[in-house]
Formats: sequence, structure tokens, C-alpha cells
Amino acid sequence: MDIAEELLKGNRLALSRAITAIENEYDEATEIMKKLYPHTGHAYVLGITGPPGAGKSTLSDKIAREYRAQGKTVGIIAVDPTSPFTGGAILGDRIRMNGLTLDEGVFIRSMGTRGSLGGLSHKTADAVKAMDAFGKDIIIVETVGVGQSEVDIVKAADTTMVVLIPGMGDDIQAIKAGILEIGDLYCINKSDLDGADKLVREINMMLDLDSLMTEWRPPITKVVASQNEGIKELLDTVEKHRTHIEGNGQLAERRTKRTRDEILDILSSNIGTYIKGKIVDSGRLDGYVEQIKQHETDPYTVIGQVMDEMLK
Repeated sequence: MDIAEELLKGNRLALSRAITAIENEYDEATEIMKKLYPHTGHAYVLGITGPPGAGKSTLSDKIAREYRAQGKTVGIIAVDPTSPFTGGAILGDRIRMNGLTLDEGVFIRSMGTRGSLGGLSHKTADAVKAMDAFGKDIIIVETVGVGQSEVDIVKAADTTMVVLIPGMGDDIQAIKAGILEIGDLYCINKSDLDGADKLVREINMMLDLDSLMTEWRPPITKVVASQNEGIKELLDTVEKHRTHIEGNGQLAERRTKRTRDEILDILSSNIGTYIKGKIVDSGRLDGYVEQIKQHETDPYTVIGQVMDEMLK
């Protein structure tokens, strides 16, 4: 079957196969994306990030249900840590969102980070496009919670939500330099626990120090996702942010930057694949290493030769 054509007709199996092709870098993946690209640009992408244990999966589940209640279709991409031993993803998110799997208006996909340090698989952007072309109104990208490298979420999302929980103590100091700088809005989950108000004060203090924040001050919403409390209010803040960045041209700017970053990412990935095939897998790298050890050449000369060869 022509996967791209079937996907555009609304075939869920074709969407699943397209994402599998993208994730595993099958030969047909590029052709699929070429056919899908003209049909993208309609979905709104909500990034959800935060430290491990913040309840991001439960929150994503409740947000998706609320969007469905509003009549919108939802795609969810949950980026899981990849096992260093088997290469497989842990897929805890799929288990927690089990109740959504029967809803035809929701499509959930877990993706492994596959060694990507940014918390986001570098194939996530293509998976977002596939869901966009499929016709999803909202696409939620929920990332693996690994602290400062979460800034990659900004590349994939129109609105970025940072989820925190009370009782993290000094952890807030450790993460503020990374993910607290990327939030368009903040969500305090498990806000029925002690320390929720203190956490709101701490975030507000950090936001007060940000001299660049002139047009938009990220709102802070308290929720208890497990009890479905505060979800509607949270989505109101998402909608306010969307209206704000659509109105001042920032959304168009973000998407332009995203396209630029994607081109560079794909170029970098293709160069890496070329080098792996021509230099690593062919055994030439070991030869170079041996020559460098014997001081017959040096790393800079080797890199110059490889680049000259590649650019011919």
C-alpha cells in the first residue's frame, strides 16, 4: 500500500506505519515525508516537559480528554527513555494513558530517545508532521524528564508547558537554569500537596528576575491531574498564549525558526550517517586511530581529508 496516500485518507494503520518508518529510518521514510509535507501546518503543537515524577503522562491524558470534550482531535507523542541494553523504549506513558486508546479521535505513539540527548528523539518533528497531515487538531509532545537538556522541546512546540510538583526542595534551583527558561506557562501538578503555594512564589520570584519578559508573563496554574482538577483553567492559559503569539507574529517566527533548525538537523544527521558508513563501518576509523597513535598523522589532518572527500 502507498503509506502516504492511505494516511491522507485517514487510515490509522498507515499513520502507525509512517511513524515506524520515520523512527527506524527506513528507505521509504523520506519519500513518505515528501508526500505529506504539503498537507502540514494546521495542527497546534503543545510541548509538555518537566522533571521525572511530575505526573506529565497523567496530565497529558487529562488534557487530551478535555480537548476531546471540546470536539478536537488529538495526537500524543510520548518520548520515552530508550533502554541502553535493548534499544527499546520503556513505554510507561502508554500504560498510563490506556483509557484513551479506544478513542478514535486520539492517536498515541511512544518514541524512544535513541541516544538523542535533548530529551526528544530527532525524529519527533517528522512524527508531528505525520500526525498533522493525518488531520489532528492538537498534537501533544511529552518529553522524557531529564532536566536541562529539555530545551529541545522548544524546537518542536508552539507552546511549551513546564510541569513541576511541590516538595522538590533544592531541585528547583538545579532545574531553573534549564527548563524554567523555556516555559510559556507553568503547571503545578499535585498541588494538593504541602508546598504548592511556596513553589508558586519561587517561580514568580524567578520570573521577576527575567528582564526579557516584557510582552508575556508565563501564567502559573495549580492542578491535581489525577483528580481532573484545574485542567480547564490550564487549557484556558494555553489558549491565551496561542492567541497572544498568533496576534503578535511570534507563532510565525517560531515556525520559521523551527524549519531552519530542521534543515540543519537533517543535514547534520545525514552527514553523521555518511561518516558512519564510509569511515566507521568500513573500518577506516580504526586505521586512522592507529596512525594517530603512531604519530604518523594527527586528528586535524584526518578530519580535513574526510571533509575534502565528502565535499567532492
